[in-house]
Formats: sequence, C-alpha cells, structure tokens
Amino acid sequence: MESYDYLIVGCGIAGITMAERFASQGKTSLLVDRRPHIGGNCYDHLDEHGVLIHPYGPHYFRTNSDAVVEYLSRFTTWQPTEYRVLSYIDGTYYNFPINLNTFEQIIGRPSDEAEMKEMLEAWRVPIADPQNSEEVILSQVGWKLYEMFFKNYTLKQWKLPPAQLEASVCGRIPIRTNRDDRYLSEKFQALPKQGYTAMFLRMLESPLITVRLETDFKDLGEDVKYDHLIYTGMIDAYYDYRFGPLPYRSLRFVHEHHDMHYFQPAMQVNFPNERDYTRIIEIKHATGQQVPGTTIIKEYPEDFGPDKEPYYPVPTAASRALYQQYRELADADRNVTFLGRLASYRYYNMDQIVASALTTFHQMSPAT
Repeated sequence: MESYDYLIVGCGIAGITMAERFASQGKTSLLVDRRPHIGGNCYDHLDEHGVLIHPYGPHYFRTNSDAVVEYLSRFTTWQPTEYRVLSYIDGTYYNFPINLNTFEQIIGRPSDEAEMKEMLEAWRVPIADPQNSEEVILSQVGWKLYEMFFKNYTLKQWKLPPAQLEASVCGRIPIRTNRDDRYLSEKFQALPKQGYTAMFLRMLESPLITVRLETDFKDLGEDVKYDHLIYTGMIDAYYDYRFGPLPYRSLRFVHEHHDMHYFQPAMQVNFPNERDYTRIIEIKHATGQQVPGTTIIKEYPEDFGPDKEPYYPVPTAASRALYQQYRELADADRNVTFLGRLASYRYYNMDQIVASALTTFHQMSPAT
C-alpha cells in the first residue's frame, strides 16, 4: 500500500508547481500523467537534428508578476527574448499585432501615429459595448483590418465565426498606434535558458515527489492512498461527463526540418487566409540556439475527439453555462482541488497558472 499526502493528476506546470511547493513543506506527492513525459503542453526537447522545439505549440513565457519570476528563477536562468509575429497575406509579411509599421505597409507610404489614429477612427465601427470577438475588433479597426487579419484565422482556429466567440478571444490581441511590433507587452519576456523540461526536472528533484507517467489516475485503484487530490485535467472527464462533454479544440502538428539557418523571417508567421494551417512556428528565433539547420512546426486546428489532446476550451456562452454546472459540483467537493486550464475551463497563460498554483498552495498551507 502506497500512501501520500497528495495525489496530483497532471504533470504540467500547475501540477509540478504544487508538488514542488508541498515538498518544500515536507509533504509527499504522487504526480501522475497519461503522457510519457513531464511538462504537459509546455514540454520541450531536442529533436533528432539537435534543434530545441516546442512540440505542442509555442510557449512564450511572459509576465508582469515579480513573484512568479522570483519563484521560477530558483529553477532556471533565462534567455531574454522578444516574441515577434508576422501575418502572411497575399504574398506580403505584415507586422502583427497591428501597429504603425503595419499601417504603413497597408497604405504604402510612411506615416505617423496621428494619421493612423485618424484613419482608425474613420474605419472603426462605433460599438459602445462589444459583446463578441467580431464586435471587439470592428470597434477598434473596422472591417478592412478585421477581414485581413482576424476573421478567417479565428474561423480556422475555432471552427466558429468571431461573432459567436466571447469578446476575450480576439480582445486580448493589442492594437497599437506606435512602432512597438512585439507580440506581447509584459515587462518580463524570456524563455528558460536550458528549456522548460530542464526547469521542470529541477522543480521535481525532491525525494518527496514521486512521478508516474503513462498512468491514468482512475487506474490506480486501492493500492494508493492519499489525503487530498489536486486535479488539473478536464473537469467534465473527472465527473464522467455527467452533464455532457465540454467542447474543446485540438491541434495537429507537422514538423519539418530544413538545412538553413532560418526558414522564415520571424518566430511565428500567421496564415489568416491562405493554407489550411493557422501558423508556422520556428522557435529557434526566440531560443537563440546556435545549431546547423532549423525545424519548423505547422499547426492545423482540429476537432477534439478520441486520441486527441484538448488544447483550448471553446469560449462561448453555451460552453460557459455548461462548465458552470461542473463548477458547482467541484465547489461542493471538499476532497479535491481543481487547478489549471482544463480544470477551470479557461484559457490561462503560463504565468497565470503558476500564480494560481502559488495562491492555491498558500490557501491550503496558511502557515507558509
């Protein structure tokens, strides 16, 4: 009979953070995951060509939280970087998110911030209280830029038009009238110097943490005893789909290696209109790795189903209402703590997940 203070389901960044914090207080954890590796979707590794890749899509760490940086810096040094994205439309690489450089590309001549603001004011659709992603973008930049950069990309990604998605989906993408062409605006932007997996391995070094991969926690049976469960998987799966399955979107990744230093002019190139894939990622631009050749990853959005990973909760009013039914069950379940993107049915950035895990730990261990 095995006995632990905590059983943690899911060996991603949320579960790993909780296990490390419990170990710091002398508590034991059994960390289980269905996959054959640690790190969840944040897992990275060297491919057969020696290129460090993010096999489950790019994970751009950024944060405004000093506490999160301080915590993770115990386990890694950092590779400072600025994530830059282009959008490929009709044979042209446009700066993205939309900024003054993008505006100059569109009008075909030099301009300034004052003219861009004036033009956006003329183009935008006056919507006082945007209720969905289409209205959010139309209220900022109008129909032309919405159709160029957002409409079809969003439709490919979600298999739903922006008008049926919550405002937050497109609303989290900034619109700038200066020349700031960074994809993100947080004050701290970097990648773990040796990669995410190396950082996670350091977080799991305590002998109080046991990791068991390729394991479904429901198959553990009576051989494992624990005082409390930390669950980071799909909340609807935990409750055996009592109210029906929550909708998710999945992804298919196609890897290609090329014998050149860089394949494309930026770390990420979006394809809002051409191609079946939404984007090509060449993370080597951000890691600063110096190796011959490069590896790119094309992302194809897909329906979620058997043998597919649930990458994104679908942010609609109907799915939010269904999740609320599961949330009510979870709130009444005192022996389980639900944590992370899938358990909360909400899109979180990595720093938000770490911050949430640290907060949850302190709530469970008020003496710390």
